[in-house]
Amino acid sequence: MNPDKLFLICNNLALAGWLLMVVAPRWKWTFNIIITGGVTLLLSAIYLTLIVLYFGTAEGNFSSLSGVMKLFENREAVLGGWVHYLAFDMFVGTWMLSNSQKLGIKHWWIIPCLFFTFMLGPIGLILYFIVRAIHTKKILHENF
Repeated sequence: MNPDKLFLICNNLALAGWLLMVVAPRWKWTFNIIITGGVTLLLSAIYLTLIVLYFGTAEGNFSSLSGVMKLFENREAVLGGWVHYLAFDMFVGTWMLSNSQKLGIKHWWIIPCLFFTFMLGPIGLILYFIVRAIHTKKILHENF
């Protein structure tokens, strides 16, 4: 499949998942498709396929910043890296949503966390830990 087309498909799939988490967090299909990990699993399978097909075809390595920059001169490697981000950010977002529901945190407090996780990954996670600590009076929890 054309990398540009696969990029568009993965982006739209992820965006749909994030929108469901924001606007319909307790809808049965949000749970069945998103929170259970369905979209994350699909993105991960796409990532695995890209790695199997293209690993080793790009110049560069992970031993230096210059080596990583060289790796990402390859379109398929960049696509793989992007799908990697989409899958892991989606996993973090679904965990935050599920965890906040278990802890009884009002959803409107979680929306900014989801937005920042979607856009800036770890910043949204930090924000969620702050929100969770404010609401539960605990910084760390046994359920992470």
